[in-house]
Amino acid sequence: MKVYKIITTLSVIGLMSGGILSQLSNWASPLIEANRKAETERAIFLVQPGGKSYEMINVPGVELFKVFDENIASIGYAMVYNGNGYGGNIRIMAGISDDLKEVRAIEVLELAETPGLGTKITEEPFTTQFKGLTAYPSIELIKGAPPLKPNEVQSITGATISAKAVVDIINNGLRIVRNSVSEGSQ
Repeated sequence: MKVYKIITTLSVIGLMSGGILSQLSNWASPLIEANRKAETERAIFLVQPGGKSYEMINVPGVELFKVFDENIASIGYAMVYNGNGYGGNIRIMAGISDDLKEVRAIEVLELAETPGLGTKITEEPFTTQFKGLTAYPSIELIKGAPPLKPNEVQSITGATISAKAVVDIINNGLRIVRNSVSEGSQ
């Protein structure tokens, strides 16, 4: 009889906890989404500093925004793409030129990397390497030496996996965008 009482009590507690968590999730989801949208909009103008407005372009698997200056002339794209790093998902926005051959700047939007090491992908001098970086045919990561080519980025000592993930994320996102944009222009 005592076992039934324990099972019943634990079941009631479990159901109540599940219901409360479900309600909390329903309440928080719209707030989280609004926060994420505001962060994305802020980042668009960080990676495309001359931008004054933007419009979303439908590219499967990539968040892509066409960015315009004050005269509504196109100045390039802001691309959001994600992939796996050392500690989990990394979500990056990259400002890309109109011809999709140059990275203007990057902004790390989300990451789950090791504090102090992997989080260096959000700091200078790593992020400044992407300003004006040639991204065609692809960006290359090098270790132990300064970059000599216009498409090279130097890795971070102790965080090579995270740095490689950033380069891979940008290269993979650009590959998808280039295929989509070239198909759309035909």
